[in-house]
Amino acid sequence: MTTPVKRPTARVPGWVKALGATVVVLAVLFAGIQLSVLPGLKDLFGTETRDRSGPALLESIQDISRYDAASGNFQVVVDLEKDTKFLPDAVRGSRTLYVGAGTVDAYVDLGGLKEGDVRVDEDRTSAVLRLPHARLGTPALDVDRSYAVSKQRGLLDRLGDLFSDNPNSEQAVQKLAVRHIREAAEESELTARAEANTREMLQGLLRSLGFERVRITFGG
Repeated sequence: MTTPVKRPTARVPGWVKALGATVVVLAVLFAGIQLSVLPGLKDLFGTETRDRSGPALLESIQDISRYDAASGNFQVVVDLEKDTKFLPDAVRGSRTLYVGAGTVDAYVDLGGLKEGDVRVDEDRTSAVLRLPHARLGTPALDVDRSYAVSKQRGLLDRLGDLFSDNPNSEQAVQKLAVRHIREAAEESELTARAEANTREMLQGLLRSLGFERVRITFGG
């Protein structure tokens, strides 16, 4: 009659048990925080934001002689896709859907008026002004109202994001949004509205000074 041989039971090292217990405790703590079961722990593990920026320095001051007569609000949906030759999009490539919102001002520059551009009769009851055409200012992207709807990246692009810190990841779509907003402003009636508002403002100002007839034209 043979006696079965008992194999020795493998012992789990103590450090493995300690590590497992630590992981379980941390999982319970963070689960309690997320489920608001342990609200007091939020302050213990909460993050603190500190602004260590230096003071802003004044680099220059410029005198402005233009009249901002109109402002347009624009919104554009940017769909930017980048592909790589001979590789499928799932491996290498990206596509970003971005909603860009911004404003464009239209102004009339009053600083370049010459002596012949303003004519007033002797009794100061009639005035004729020739002003330059209204121009568009630089589009200003509103980052508070602009956002990325979706971002799709290939496997290699996602792996690259793990090993690099790129704070300008949305710079390309932001520049494209600014360009489209500029184009939309050029096709709009923003400059025409600015000229009409400038004419109305100057006519009201000069008439309040005693001028009875005020004629304003745009050109140049």
